[in-house]
Amino acid sequence: VQLQASGGGLVQAGGSLRLSCVASGRTSSKFATGWFRQAPGKEREFVAAINWSYSASTAYADSMKGRFTISRDSTKNTAYLQMDSLRPEDTAVYYCAARYQRSLLETLKTFWNDYPYWGQGTLVTVSS
Repeated sequence: VQLQASGGGLVQAGGSLRLSCVASGRTSSKFATGWFRQAPGKEREFVAAINWSYSASTAYADSMKGRFTISRDSTKNTAYLQMDSLRPEDTAVYYCAARYQRSLLETLKTFWNDYPYWGQGTLVTVSS
């Protein structure tokens, strides 16, 4: 599985961006995509995740709830991260990652080390 992330850029505080993550290779209903971010000098942190089963279950980091929305279009093998009400502290390199769930009911993982497949990062810069 290969992942290609895009959509980063420079935006003013309060603005919006939509990141995309296209997966090539074998995907299935047990596939799950996660978004993580890493700011300079900080550890990589979980942002959101979604599975590719019919339920399209999602998970969010508490600080992103209500501002970020993760979705996916299985016909395009693409996951999206809609980011609204952006803040300067959201400035980071955003990475998409993927894994195969053990079952359709498995809880979405929020630790980066649980994801074996990674795309290149896309830089998001939020100016004040």
